[in-house]
Amino acid sequence: MTLPNPLYPSAVRKLEQAADRAARRGKVPFPPSFVRSQIDGVRPPLARLIQGGRGGEVRLKLYLCITMMATAKPYDLRQPPAPHAWARMLALPSDTGPRRVNSNLKWLSQNGFIELEPRRGNTPAIKLISTEQPGGVYVRASTQGRYVGIPIEFWRHGWILHLSATGIALLFALIEAQGGYKKPRYVTKERRDSYGLSHNTWTAARKELEKQGFLMVKQTPQGSDFDYRRLRNSYWVDEGRFLDPPGSILPPGSTVLQGPG
Repeated sequence: MTLPNPLYPSAVRKLEQAADRAARRGKVPFPPSFVRSQIDGVRPPLARLIQGGRGGEVRLKLYLCITMMATAKPYDLRQPPAPHAWARMLALPSDTGPRRVNSNLKWLSQNGFIELEPRRGNTPAIKLISTEQPGGVYVRASTQGRYVGIPIEFWRHGWILHLSATGIALLFALIEAQGGYKKPRYVTKERRDSYGLSHNTWTAARKELEKQGFLMVKQTPQGSDFDYRRLRNSYWVDEGRFLDPPGSILPPGSTVLQGPG
């Protein structure tokens, strides 16, 4: 049995405070291109972030927090948290957390996700940059048409801490695939490939999201009546689950676990 991280309660309070300062309401927008690649064989930014195992988890969650906190042009944090404060927000140990934060901020800068602007005697300022155009100006996704909206409760309730990096990546992917539809949707092989997630990653993350009450997987017939034995998986993400804190899963048969038919 895996015990809860004792650093979580304090980290969730820090995330709540960050969300309050950002004055976010509703959803935090991400461009579809962050989640899904339009070029065969090229991993989208989200999949690139989670490469590298444990280190990938820190840089993913760090980047998602920066995106949530940078709310106005030029989408920067002029006075960002110091490394030890980031570590507390991400529930990282005090001895190794600040070093891991620094190394992953450097990775994000070197790989075209942010710019770090040195400030004399202070933590460098952080500026989001475009992940579509190397070095380009960051543009809020909600002003560009379709976007992937992640409820602010993902941060406020600590889901960003509770879910693994792969669970978060699949959650973003399936919300993108759902696209506002009100019933379970089949994800084609081509679309699955565009998310840059391996079969093993997809399977493990799917089980995690089902366990946490986010995901319903429904098997539907494929093809004509003569092919009734051929079933395929359709996916439904219950975004209402964001409204409840981790650990508050209702019994099977509840409205949280069930999606529309």
